[in-house]
Amino acid sequence: MIRQALAASALSLLLLQAAGAQTRLSAYADEKGFIDVQKLTCAQLAGTFQEDADMLTAWYSGWYNGLARKHFLDVKKGKEAEHEVIQYCKANQDKKIIEAIAVVFKDMRAKLGIEMKP
Repeated sequence: MIRQALAASALSLLLLQAAGAQTRLSAYADEKGFIDVQKLTCAQLAGTFQEDADMLTAWYSGWYNGLARKHFLDVKKGKEAEHEVIQYCKANQDKKIIEAIAVVFKDMRAKLGIEMKP
């Protein structure tokens, strides 16, 4: 019982320390308040707050759907893609987020048997 309480306390402390190291997404904005989403890195995504990561990945989803002229949102696939992008970014912090998205989308299409036209 004491061991479990100590482990829970240690985990809480670790989470609090990690939260202190997070950076708001707004820190990457230029003087006009804009963020160049093509330059953001996985380290920046992995190091921001969850609500900022959620907002950013939702924005990217809309951007990609707009490029594809699609106007539907698949909530389940969207959440799965967001999770996969964040996991990829945590493991590949030197990559850009747009590169991570390309890898995740390619893997998701392959799992679903979707072939892209050249």
